[in-house]
Amino acid sequence: MTKALIVGCGDLGQAIATQLASLGFNTFGVRRQASSLAGVHMLQADVTLPASLTQLTDIQPEILIYCVAANGQTDAQYQAHYVEGLRNVLATQADNAQLKHVFFVSSTRVYGQVTDELLDDALINETVPAVAADFGGERLLEAERLLENLPCAHTALRLSGIYGAGRLRMINLAKNPTTWPVQNSWTNRIHRDDAASFMVHLVQQVANNVALLPCYIVTDSAPVSQYEVLQWLAAQQKVAFETKMPPIQGGKRLSNQAMLASGFQLKYPDYRAGYAALLAAESA
Repeated sequence: MTKALIVGCGDLGQAIATQLASLGFNTFGVRRQASSLAGVHMLQADVTLPASLTQLTDIQPEILIYCVAANGQTDAQYQAHYVEGLRNVLATQADNAQLKHVFFVSSTRVYGQVTDELLDDALINETVPAVAADFGGERLLEAERLLENLPCAHTALRLSGIYGAGRLRMINLAKNPTTWPVQNSWTNRIHRDDAASFMVHLVQQVANNVALLPCYIVTDSAPVSQYEVLQWLAAQQKVAFETKMPPIQGGKRLSNQAMLASGFQLKYPDYRAGYAALLAAESA
């Protein structure tokens, strides 16, 4: 039975752990707070406190997924949770000869480029070098580089904006057009369920000895302007709004072709499919 360790069992991590357990993986999860999750061996530890992580040494997983979130939007928090936290966890596996693959949940924030700067208005894909434009992108890239020193295979998963159950910022923003941002930029998103299912898909491929890429952009198939999403959401909620759409300025358009080429199929390929399901659930 393949053993998987998910460090960071928040909303996304729990979804991954639950799916893996249901597929028969011997699944371990780590959270800062004591908690339980059906079918998953849950442990309490803090990635910023190495002493709390010693219990991970004896697990000897074949697959490690690092899926933490920083406590705040500061350079110090990103350094502590993404860089030093990952370093601390990897140190617990230094003598783990069973470890086959490490996944690091990163972000498309590593791409500081904007689409307007790209030749022919092309989509950003994994062949485009990541050029961070802020501390968040810089720290995530620093964490990704830690993977390069591993003796086993590894993959960075660069997620675009996550939405889904409990992540209703755009739905709530659409209800009040007077608060919409002045600038209309390109946006990219991925439904939480699709993000979790894609990671489980990759874990299954590792278990079946399928080679993976060192990096995947995890996003849906429809880069779209922010105002298009807001206007559609407003219309669905019968909210009156100014029909004029500001010109698109800034942002980036991302490609998910490598993700789809792995054989994965999105349940929510665009914002309409994903948000329609959320709105239906809210109505219910």
